[in-house]
Amino acid sequence: MAPPAAHCPDCHHPIRWTRTEAGRNLAVDPDPDPAGNAAVWRDGTGTLRSRRPTDDLPLNGWERLHMPHVATCPAHQEQLALPVGVTRLDDHRRRKNR
Repeated sequence: MAPPAAHCPDCHHPIRWTRTEAGRNLAVDPDPDPAGNAAVWRDGTGTLRSRRPTDDLPLNGWERLHMPHVATCPAHQEQLALPVGVTRLDDHRRRKNR
């Protein structure tokens, strides 16, 4: 039986917390998504684990692709938008080696 979904503190949508191979926590959307880039599985202790599939280590049969929540969080998307009247200077700076 899967534990109940947690909720994002910013947008309040349901999420699942996973533990990455590096030992960090990663929030993913609770439903599998073929466009996702996080392979999620439950280990022998019941912990949700995640990793990024590569060409050398592709998706295994027991893993499902999920989208990291930071990519779909509406609150995070709003934070990326600049306020009205503010210009992103990177858009106007010349690039070296043009």
